[in-house]
Amino acid sequence: MRHNPTIRVTRLPETSAGSKSLARWGRARLPVAIGVVLVTAATVAGCGAGAGTADLPATMSGIIKQAKSEGEVDWSAPKPQSQMQPAIDLFEKKYPGIKVKYTNTKAPDQVSQLKLEEAARKVSVDVANAGGLTVLPSLELAGDIDWSRYDIGEKNTFQKKFVYIWSVPKVWAYNTDKVKPADLPKTWDDLLKPRWAGGKVSAESRASFMTVWDLDPSMGEGKALSWAKKFDGQKPHFTPNTTQSEAPIESGEVDLGTSLINLVLEAQAKGAPVGLAPVSPTNANESYLYVPKGAPHPAAAVLLTSFLSSDAAQQRLAKSYNSRIPVDTDCSKPGDNAVLQSMCKANLKWFGTKTLDDYKSFSTFFPKAEKALGTDVG
Repeated sequence: MRHNPTIRVTRLPETSAGSKSLARWGRARLPVAIGVVLVTAATVAGCGAGAGTADLPATMSGIIKQAKSEGEVDWSAPKPQSQMQPAIDLFEKKYPGIKVKYTNTKAPDQVSQLKLEEAARKVSVDVANAGGLTVLPSLELAGDIDWSRYDIGEKNTFQKKFVYIWSVPKVWAYNTDKVKPADLPKTWDDLLKPRWAGGKVSAESRASFMTVWDLDPSMGEGKALSWAKKFDGQKPHFTPNTTQSEAPIESGEVDLGTSLINLVLEAQAKGAPVGLAPVSPTNANESYLYVPKGAPHPAAAVLLTSFLSSDAAQQRLAKSYNSRIPVDTDCSKPGDNAVLQSMCKANLKWFGTKTLDDYKSFSTFFPKAEKALGTDVG
């Protein structure tokens, strides 16, 4: 039995698949479940609602006028509202009369919801979120909008449908009371040393913390699976997600673990004994916004998305560690962006997800990585 500070996971023999725990199945099969979404999204999109954005005004002034007449914009993303509220307040101050209704929705749940709503032609979301494994199915759900008309440059768009709004890189964090900076691992292979064996490391079971292996040309799938098998031999604490992997680091139950840069910085701001480990490389972990087909308030949706891409909104989002950073390693102008400053100070190298083929690769890479980690129940 492998002890877990968040959940208790039992490693069962391969012959007892029928008796494996539902909790373990639910967390380990998530990438495969989303993989099914990738296959079915196109079918659903064929019978879904119309674009709902074809008649949008061609100018920003026209968008503002129509948005004010709509009076509301419904935004759904997998972030606590407290992190988005400062930007929401700024938007509502700049555009009085347009109310933002925000909903914190898990990414896979949002895809499922929009598939059903578009099929029924009763869409309730104006601005949706896409990232990682939800990018491919979300492309089928997004309306066609010429973002260049609305003050958004091509460098901040993806596949002409998505707008790049924030990045929360996946990182390794450590408990500063238990580990000295001089003893920290700097490479992924350093994590395989005896110092980190025997339950001293926490890691999320879905293998998304290994994304960079599928992006960095010098790494690749073969090396990734070999590393994952060796890492599993270290007997780490596996948790259902990255947030739960961060908790035992802060409490001192483990010395080191997978995390997200915003969780590390938030914990530091609260005085928790958590630091950023210089394990490199990692991935930028981009997040996009889009307007679903059939959005009830399309002009307000375009206006909010354009606003969130602006410098003023980006500066506000940066205070909650959710703004854009360069897609690939670039420390030439870190400015006052805490995420970028921390990444550069730790000498981290990162890779962005730049092509559609990159995202397509994830749907097969993650299930293989899970199996190599021993967290897939197959």
